Amino acid sequence: MLKNKLQTPVGFVRSALIVGAVIALTGTPTRARERKRTGASAPAAATTSSLRAAGWGGSQLGSLDPHVFSLALNAASCAVQAGKAAAPTTLTVIDYSKPSTQKRLWVVDLRTHTLLFEELVAHGQGSGNNLATRFSNDAETHSSSIGLYAAKDAYIGKNGYSLRLDGLDAGFNDHAMERAIVIHGAAYVSDAIARAQGRLGRSWGCPALRPEVAHDVIDRVKESGLVFAYYPDPKWLAASEFLHNCQGDSGAAAVVATG
Repeated sequence: MLKNKLQTPVGFVRSALIVGAVIALTGTPTRARERKRTGASAPAAATTSSLRAAGWGGSQLGSLDPHVFSLALNAASCAVQAGKAAAPTTLTVIDYSKPSTQKRLWVVDLRTHTLLFEELVAHGQGSGNNLATRFSNDAETHSSSIGLYAAKDAYIGKNGYSLRLDGLDAGFNDHAMERAIVIHGAAYVSDAIARAQGRLGRSWGCPALRPEVAHDVIDRVKESGLVFAYYPDPKWLAASEFLHNCQGDSGAAAVVATG
């Protein structure tokens, strides 16, 4: 009887020690299940939203032309659907049909429908004076390029803090990387310069911003934004792969990152 009484607690202790060792190695059953649930797949980085150009009607987008913004939304959506770009968090629109003395660059948060920036932006020397009318994809033209870009990494270069742009529009801006077309700040971009000489200073093809805002703009759009540079060029409007055969010219669903 005594032997049996002694064996019972010894067996209990042995079992308890085994269970404790298992828990120590794997964690509690609840935490193990939690890890399995949360580790099974990473949270989705992006989702296809039901946002359409018409859904932005009540949004405050400053002086951004609704038609140009509609084209920009369509281009962004097409690029993501085609696998040419990741789902963006921001969309930057440049309207080169406006004079350089007017604000013609807008940065929009696609998740919150918020206008983040409305700014002056310079164009290239080869594109014109106050009005840009000529655009090129070729090196040494010092011209701006139109079309859709992916915002890449930021770096410190000869123009200070700058943002690399990867041109996605074949034949129109896909030489942007080799031409070193980047967003950067420049002292020749300011309201004072515009008043004094009737136009902004001009770059060698880069969309240059006021130095006071360039860093903030770059940090908001780098690595997760798309940039849409517009001009009513008939050849581009007819040939760009991002303006046709997607969701329609002006009613495309926007694909927006949620993270």
